Amino acid sequence: MKKSMIVLLSVIGILVMSILWGISAGNQMVTLDERVKEKWSQVENVYQRRQDLIPNLVSTVKGYAKHESEVFEEVTKARSQVGQIQVKGPEDLKKFDQAQGQLSSALSRLLVVAERYPDLKADKGFLELQSQLEGTENRISVERMRFNEASRDYNTYIRQFPQSVVAGMRGFQAKAYFESEKGAKVAPKVEF
Repeated sequence: MKKSMIVLLSVIGILVMSILWGISAGNQMVTLDERVKEKWSQVENVYQRRQDLIPNLVSTVKGYAKHESEVFEEVTKARSQVGQIQVKGPEDLKKFDQAQGQLSSALSRLLVVAERYPDLKADKGFLELQSQLEGTENRISVERMRFNEASRDYNTYIRQFPQSVVAGMRGFQAKAYFESEKGAKVAPKVEF
């Protein structure tokens, strides 16, 4: 009787410990998932900062370069496309990243147009906007890196055994990473 009682208590103890561990692992997954969401929110925040600066930059350059309407239309179109994408999964993240790439490309063309106008290059407002945009691009890079780090931590945790069992039971899915654009390894050619 004592031996069966010890076995029963041992089984109950192991079962209780397993349940407590499962709860703890699930809670850790929720914490890591929320961290990824927080980092994504910060990525969106710095992209929004860029979105807010663009109209000011465009209007400043427009004042000097009235006949460059094609470039202004590209920037406006790219900016509106970025605002329409809602990221809910890995495929949406790729679309979002592509739209941001198109916007970056349009902004680069806008800055090349600005280089053609010596008066504009000396304008304090333009220089400040250009500096703010440059700082924003750096912030975007940093926040994307932080998002990728949070995604890595989350993905690593949910893929490790035995957490992978709890992740599967609770429906936790791997998070996507930002990836560089094709051809990003090649330095751009700058000509004056």
